[in-house]
Amino acid sequence: MTSNPQSETQNSRSPFDVVIVGAGPSGLACAIEAKKHQLQYTVLEKGCITNSILHFPTQMIFFTTPELLEIGGMPLVSDREKPTRNEGLKYYRKVVAAYQLDVHQYEEVVRIEQLESHVFRIHTTESAYDARNVVISIGYYDNPNLMGIPGEDLPHVSHYYTEAHPFFNRDVVVIGGKNSAVETALDLFRGGARVSLVHRGAALGQTVKYWIRPDIENRFKKGEIIPHLNAKVLQITRDHVKTAQNGTTSEIPAQHVFALTGYHPSTKFFDQLGVQYDPDTLRPQYDPQTFETNVEGVYLAGSVIGGRLNGEIFIENGRFHGEALMKAVAENSEKMGT
Repeated sequence: MTSNPQSETQNSRSPFDVVIVGAGPSGLACAIEAKKHQLQYTVLEKGCITNSILHFPTQMIFFTTPELLEIGGMPLVSDREKPTRNEGLKYYRKVVAAYQLDVHQYEEVVRIEQLESHVFRIHTTESAYDARNVVISIGYYDNPNLMGIPGEDLPHVSHYYTEAHPFFNRDVVVIGGKNSAVETALDLFRGGARVSLVHRGAALGQTVKYWIRPDIENRFKKGEIIPHLNAKVLQITRDHVKTAQNGTTSEIPAQHVFALTGYHPSTKFFDQLGVQYDPDTLRPQYDPQTFETNVEGVYLAGSVIGGRLNGEIFIENGRFHGEALMKAVAENSEKMGT
């Protein structure tokens, strides 16, 4: 869905009741609720709808069951107990089409300014929109946690994984010790890559899925995936990853490197609007009943709420933020007589 004349005409006449930044599942759920409350809204998304899910590994299977990914009361039909990435993408496309949601894809929000109380101007790469309320639902997947080491920006280093086939019969190093790193290492191994896994901890993360942990541990025992635990990455070169482990440095062959060290939300819009947040955790200040921040008229939805602690907010619980949030927006709009 792209910008349409109806939205542009409405915007030139008067401010939107609410502009939603981000078209992930939580942002789309907000749009559905805005429509139910007959609010004038639009959704601005710098990529495509559910852009983060698009960039998940191509063969990924969701951890959860279909009903926990549903929004707007529409059922998600899956061939298996747990839906695949492709089934998820298909489902959210159907939701947008069924509800005829006004989503502006590939229109990035670059700046949000507050002109006065309950008057915000949202500047994008295409236009500018005025709104009485703003919902920030941007997620975190676009911002990897960088290690800050030499060579991290080399072309054979990636913070995202797609599929194993291109790395058949190649030396690949996976950096990280949580689910994404472990699943990537296993998939690469089964795709014929020579895999080493480097993790700064003495053991894999406690959150590694219970049915995956025995698999990776067996691969370690058989020498099919080489573990480098309690190891610090010092540098990445064109053909090696240099590490320090128990006082000893070593070089691990690496024609490709996947640095799966986690992600964090951007605080750009917080800084622009004056939304308060913890500088260490990046967790913003908000009312858990209405999801309104310390800035009146600015709301949060989805994983952006968790800051760096992004293991706390998933689609399963973030999809409900829109219901309470838009109820608050609608009630405030009635009080303001708009």
